Amino acid sequence: MLRRNEKANTAGAAKANNWVLAALAGVPLIMVLGNSMLIPAFPQIRDAMGISQFQVGLLITFFSIPAGIAIPFLGFLSDRIGRKKIMVPALLLYGLGGLISGLSPVLFQNSYTVMLTGRIVQGLAAAGTAPIAMALIGDLYQSQSRNKALGVLEATNGLGKVISPILGSLLVLLIWWSLFFVYAALAVPVALAIAFLVKEKPVSPQQAGKSFSAYFSGVSELFQKKAATLLIAFFGGMLALFTLFGVLSYLSDALEATYGLQGVRKGLVLAIPVLASASTALGTGFFLQKRPEYLKTALLTGLGLFSVSLILSALFQTIPAVLALLAVLGLGVGLTLPSLNTIVTSSASEEKRGAVTAFYGGVRFIGVALGPPVFSLLEKGGPWALYGPWAVAGAATLLLAWFFLKTPKSQATGATS
Repeated sequence: MLRRNEKANTAGAAKANNWVLAALAGVPLIMVLGNSMLIPAFPQIRDAMGISQFQVGLLITFFSIPAGIAIPFLGFLSDRIGRKKIMVPALLLYGLGGLISGLSPVLFQNSYTVMLTGRIVQGLAAAGTAPIAMALIGDLYQSQSRNKALGVLEATNGLGKVISPILGSLLVLLIWWSLFFVYAALAVPVALAIAFLVKEKPVSPQQAGKSFSAYFSGVSELFQKKAATLLIAFFGGMLALFTLFGVLSYLSDALEATYGLQGVRKGLVLAIPVLASASTALGTGFFLQKRPEYLKTALLTGLGLFSVSLILSALFQTIPAVLALLAVLGLGVGLTLPSLNTIVTSSASEEKRGAVTAFYGGVRFIGVALGPPVFSLLEKGGPWALYGPWAVAGAATLLLAWFFLKTPKSQATGATS
């Protein structure tokens, strides 16, 4: 009878744990929609609002810059007052920002200022979502379970990148400003789920009383102690997303101009690396949960595939080659990012984890923001100028990781951190 009760309790705990993970996985999914869902609607927004292509592009810029600036500060607050107290209001504010932008054409005669204001609000709120969720995963899950949970977060992040252009295209067919209201429709249920399902430990009095300067001083000490590990992880995460978004941005034009692919066919091609990345990230998380000793191997393999795909992309320009190499690039990114996420979250103690993951999230934002414009500048130099530098950077990161990266003990041994 006791064994039956123990099994029942274990099953119930596992089911509850799955609901918690599902709620947290919704956070990066929503954040990705912030930019990616708007891109298919750019022509309609430009024409309806009577603005220039540069101005419509600022809808992305005014989202990303506030997010990148706010991430470290909200990371500090999440360590001081708790993750949920940041995440739940941030998700609600994210939805409110969408409503503000959506009301621009409905109530304010297509006011561009009102729409930008809503995007700024959304960007500030986004800083308190996915990066904090990653820190909370680090708090709630230990050792192998952490690998699986972070893999799920990375997979839903990739899933959001896949479905957001499709969702944006479908909503535009209805009415172009309807997509802004979707942000609220998705953010509110996830906020409520986290508020009621996620249980986190109380913040220690010592952590709650820590000043801003003392807090970041502690983070600085952590970087000094684990400089090689964290710098490699930060640069690797930025490089992977910088290159992925740069390649997608370049191919969005090249597939039409060079290969004559448009509409749905072009969208399906662009979905290849993201699908490969998302599915690989999920599989990597599950695998590392059972075999955490292979974390460094997964990272090195991912960086190797990343660099090889870019070198071959410079050599082969046929459409079959493009399709195959996009898949290889996605595999590389899907192996790399969950490994780096685990390394970052496991390198810091619980009281410093929020700030470290916040800086890591900010660096990833920078990578996404810089990729498209840099690739557009290098496009005129030909395929080697476009792909070569990042293949070299990936290979250099691989070598640095091979020689200098130290796997966190909790992941290497499976011990509880």
